[in-house]
Amino acid sequence: MVKIGMLIADRYEVLEKIGTGGMSVVYKAKDHKLNRFVAVKILKQEFSDNANFVSKFRVEAQAAAGLMHPNIVNVYDVGDEKGMYYIVMELVDGITLKKYIEKKSRLSVKEAISIAIQVSMGLQAAHHNHIIHRDIKPQNIIISKDGKVKVTDFGIAKAATSNTITSNVMGSVHYTSPEQARGGYSDERSDIYSLGISMFEMLTGRVPFNGETTVAIAIKHIQTPMPSPREFIPEIPRSVEQIVLKCCEKSPDRRYQNMEELIADLKQSLIHPDDDFVKVIHPDEESATRLAAPDEQSEIRRRAYYEEADYQGRREEIPQDEPGYGEEIPPEEMDQPYDGYQDEPVYTQRPVRRRDESLGAPLRKNKAGMRYNQDDYTDDFDTDTGYDPQREKRVTFLSVLAAILIGLIIIIVAALRLGLFDTDFSGLTADSSDAGTSELTSRIESDTVTLPEMQNADAEDLKKILTGMGLTVEVKYAESDTVESDHVISAKVDGNEVSKGTKLPSDSTVALTVSTGKNGVKVPDVAGKSIAEAKSILQAKGFSVSQETDASDEVEKNSVIRQDPEAGIDAPAGSTVTITISTGPDTSEQVQVPSLLGQTQDAAVSSLTNAGLQVGNISQVESSEAAGTVVQQSIGAGKMVDPKTAVDLQVSSGPKTVTYSFSASIDQPSPSEDPNFVPGTQVYVVIIAADGTKLLDTTTSSFPLDTGTFRGLQSSTGTLQMSYTNTTEATVSTDENGNQVVVPGQAVPQQVTRTLTFTPEN
Repeated sequence: MVKIGMLIADRYEVLEKIGTGGMSVVYKAKDHKLNRFVAVKILKQEFSDNANFVSKFRVEAQAAAGLMHPNIVNVYDVGDEKGMYYIVMELVDGITLKKYIEKKSRLSVKEAISIAIQVSMGLQAAHHNHIIHRDIKPQNIIISKDGKVKVTDFGIAKAATSNTITSNVMGSVHYTSPEQARGGYSDERSDIYSLGISMFEMLTGRVPFNGETTVAIAIKHIQTPMPSPREFIPEIPRSVEQIVLKCCEKSPDRRYQNMEELIADLKQSLIHPDDDFVKVIHPDEESATRLAAPDEQSEIRRRAYYEEADYQGRREEIPQDEPGYGEEIPPEEMDQPYDGYQDEPVYTQRPVRRRDESLGAPLRKNKAGMRYNQDDYTDDFDTDTGYDPQREKRVTFLSVLAAILIGLIIIIVAALRLGLFDTDFSGLTADSSDAGTSELTSRIESDTVTLPEMQNADAEDLKKILTGMGLTVEVKYAESDTVESDHVISAKVDGNEVSKGTKLPSDSTVALTVSTGKNGVKVPDVAGKSIAEAKSILQAKGFSVSQETDASDEVEKNSVIRQDPEAGIDAPAGSTVTITISTGPDTSEQVQVPSLLGQTQDAAVSSLTNAGLQVGNISQVESSEAAGTVVQQSIGAGKMVDPKTAVDLQVSSGPKTVTYSFSASIDQPSPSEDPNFVPGTQVYVVIIAADGTKLLDTTTSSFPLDTGTFRGLQSSTGTLQMSYTNTTEATVSTDENGNQVVVPGQAVPQQVTRTLTFTPEN
């Protein structure tokens, strides 16, 4: 018995129950050794007591523990303690694909394909490790809150299918492959079939096959053609429809043969959804016997001609230097047949080269003058050189005769099932000395079953016996004063009563009427179960179901809060049980949190007060928003909360302030700036920041000039200007009278500008 707070293996502390399945119960736990939260799946007692099941389960679970992939719920540990068997797994915060489909009714094509690709990648990793899931269904696919898709429950399915497990435990018949339904060999392609069914449900919101019993659904997987998803949702792209139908082929050989092929087509469908690129596999056609065309028969005879020549030892090599080697064959040379083959027709055309033979390859001659290619002798053809019309007639006659015999067998079996003649073939078998007739009789008898005693039989035991015989069983309930509760009152087939000894076709449906006793049927307990599960349980007992809704803080939304009549009470068969469904916590007296983002602090406080809420802590944060503006609220807008709930606010203090500093040693104008600058010239120096602040204003003739240090600057750049005057040299010239004249130098104003970058202080 698992209790909250108990410690498993001195390591895993059970914190809360988070789910229940057909074979196990799942708890949230804390791994104290690695300080992390995990999910612990504990087998139910009925499976823990089955040594064979436990052995297979442990082997498969340990194999699954070796899988590490982002699309697989990782298994961390497997163990047992005091007869309690458990698996420790990765704890995923999310919901199952089944609940996600129920929530959205159906998924968009792109979303469904994206999920299918992630599931396929997880299965691909498992298949590469020789692990087959065998129970792929939306309930075993988890979508985390960050959108990651993970496959869970590896290992548990194989152990279950290897033992006698009731259908209500397996709960997977809607997704099982035909080979699994028949109890045959299953491999990776069985997972592909189940994934195809899951894709169908994602796209349409429903499963392709349904029925009143698990056996009926399993038979549909085996016999009923797969419906197209476009029958329900016409806008599904053609390529997606073809992918689903190929996944769900009845024959594994016609499905995708591995996950790589499926993933490639799924990705292609996202890019080109309406293209026809899905390859349909026809293994029977590819391997079927094919009649050779006339030109192919001629080719075979020609090859046989040369092979016979080789077999008789009449071939000889001609040296490469011999005339004619590698040359064209003259027409007259081909008109001379080889004398050693008198029964062969005369061929006047050249031997045909094989497809893989180079056209430049030389031909050699045999003794008859016929050229041949040496590689032609390696072809494996029959040396039968003629066409036999008599043999073809015999084959045709035998084929027609076989078709007639098969048709007669089908007619006899159909007549038997329709009851057109007696099914007792004992006389026919005894009087007939024909072995073929005896075999036919035994095959017809093998398609029928003889009913056991059913009157007053225990209903559950009888149901197992009949389904084991291949029959479909339907159950309805009725009150009876004479027949004990849960025992059979009567049995009917197609409205006619049947009894012990009646012979029926093995695919018949038997309708059992089961007694509820004098006081009616005991009402089962469905409190806490989902709507679908509660309805299924009650309807299986013969009750009608009506629904009511009510708010509940304790019961999960869409689960049953209570029922009327209560569980354990005897109620008349066919009566109505009313179930009350939870709508979640009662929000009728709660208030809605307003949106405060972008408001000023005073406006936000006013909005909270008007909504009946209280102002919590107000803190200042740097932000690009204007100072005094609300940039964060602790409870999101639109949420329903109790009146007077406190809401914390974060208010912008404005953008973060950055200041700068500047300190430099200024050199005189360089030759590149002014080649005529004369050291010692008086220079007017000014430094101005980008925001207009004047940092330096001085005159100097001595360089380098130390500017000192400026701090707390609001701008990141500035400008240095140096202004001064250059005087040109005096020049001497001669006037018109021949006298020398001295022309004094000219004063030329100069200005040098430099861009400065300041250093951030914080």
